[in-house]
Amino acid sequence: MFTSNPFADLTVFLPPLVMQVYIVLMIFAVAIGTLFDMLHKSSAKFFALQRKKSQAAATRRLSGAETASIAIRTIAKEVATSGEFCNPKRRISHLLMFYGFLLHFITTIVMVFGYPTQATPAPGVLPVLWNIGALMILIGGYWFFFFLRVNVAYEGHSPFSLMRADLFIVTLLGSVTLACIWEIVQIAGNLTTTKIAFGLYIFFTTLLFVSVAWSKLAHMFYKPVMAFQRRVEEANGSSTLPTPAARNEGR
Repeated sequence: MFTSNPFADLTVFLPPLVMQVYIVLMIFAVAIGTLFDMLHKSSAKFFALQRKKSQAAATRRLSGAETASIAIRTIAKEVATSGEFCNPKRRISHLLMFYGFLLHFITTIVMVFGYPTQATPAPGVLPVLWNIGALMILIGGYWFFFFLRVNVAYEGHSPFSLMRADLFIVTLLGSVTLACIWEIVQIAGNLTTTKIAFGLYIFFTTLLFVSVAWSKLAHMFYKPVMAFQRRVEEANGSSTLPTPAARNEGR
């Protein structure tokens, strides 16, 4: 149980090419949605102007090695360890969802493209990793949804009081929850119920990826860029923000 490729079993009622084309379309949807969001909010223009302003105000020029070092530190802190979160609970929740999503998404791609049919059985570790990724998302996501959201944790609102900012977490949890339900139903062997569960899984997954321009998914691309720019400004002397020492003195 949970060691067989769930996508290979789809060939009973769905050609492998359908899922392969679907994944490509979802990747394009994310790219187009992110570009639309950048144009709509003028993010690209803002980044370009901020960089130009930083270069003009810089008191020293950074070498290529210094810039590369800043990029590595940004990836290590803001991306790999979510260092921007001061609240340790939110940080752990975010990391569970982030690494769970990567694991779940990558193993999905490998199984769909590399082992599309029952005639090409996937190594047992891939479905296991797929399920581990899903479990990480569910733990981090439901923890965040019911206990850590700002309007729930600090404003006392009901967890079911939703706003547009919740679109990403709701569609993500819907997609992964239904993926697990689909897998369990598929193992049970009822074809009709399997088709229904799979259809719901695809619906929420599609909603997750096509709603990039209106959800927080695009923010995962912006935050590292902004963090990198902030570090560059601190290093070249163009930053208008107080230094850590100055902030400590003001306390």
